[in-house]
Amino acid sequence: MIEFRPITIDDRDWMSEKLREDNRQGCEYSFANNFIWSVIYKVEVAEVCGCCVIKFDAEGEDCYAFPIGAGDKKAAIMQLLTHAKEDNSKLYIESIEEADREFLETYFSGIFQIEENRDSFDYIYTVDKLTSLAGKKLHGKRNHIARFKDDENWSYEPMTAENKQECYDMNLKWCDRRACKWNEDMSDEQCALNQAMKYFDELHLEGGILRKAGEIVAFTIGERLNSDTYVVHFEKAFPEIQGAYPMINQQFVMHNCQEYSYVNREDDAGDEGLRKAKLSYYPDILLKNYTAREI
Repeated sequence: MIEFRPITIDDRDWMSEKLREDNRQGCEYSFANNFIWSVIYKVEVAEVCGCCVIKFDAEGEDCYAFPIGAGDKKAAIMQLLTHAKEDNSKLYIESIEEADREFLETYFSGIFQIEENRDSFDYIYTVDKLTSLAGKKLHGKRNHIARFKDDENWSYEPMTAENKQECYDMNLKWCDRRACKWNEDMSDEQCALNQAMKYFDELHLEGGILRKAGEIVAFTIGERLNSDTYVVHFEKAFPEIQGAYPMINQQFVMHNCQEYSYVNREDDAGDEGLRKAKLSYYPDILLKNYTAREI
């Protein structure tokens, strides 16, 4: 059987190299994303036929990401089929992009049942759109930002070792204000955010902070995803402060994403509120995501 082992920070270099070889646009194909969620999803990794294979827990079921890198993907999937059989289970693959779906239908016809996973579609926008917010459709975003700027006592700054604790404290206040709506998904996100904060430098993450009257009212964290796409992993703002969310969104893109063409703002995980918010920016690409189950 394939020997999987828990992902560690020491896996960053070789996994990042495999990710660069594929240059994928999906948010799941980021080392940092897999690492910070590893406690929640019990992420394990292995090198199989020159590919990186990521294993994780999907509601009690072993699941695998599509093999990553310039290795032999066909051979890697054949080994995964054998691995699943030896484990008395059926192979289950998630985070499948359109090219991966075509690959499976070409080389493994009749082996898998492949279905769209709408809750995992990534929302991708051009940097120009999120910077300028031009056009009638985004008029409301511009208005909210204008209201935020009515009081000129605001500032934007990068997240650093000196102000990271303030962000952590602001996040605790954000959590307290949602105590009545708290759920397991929020707890999981807080665990991932804590990991991101703890390993911020080792993961080569970047952050931006929005202040009003000296107090942090919003922050965001992201990183380079591939050659032309930046990914935003976290965005927190006090919703009662008009314009805080669109303002941190725009400011972070203006300061951190100008060398890229696109910004991936991840999926909505099936949350209707998140879906509405992400659709309100009119994504330029709604990146399809599929699951494949061995028949």
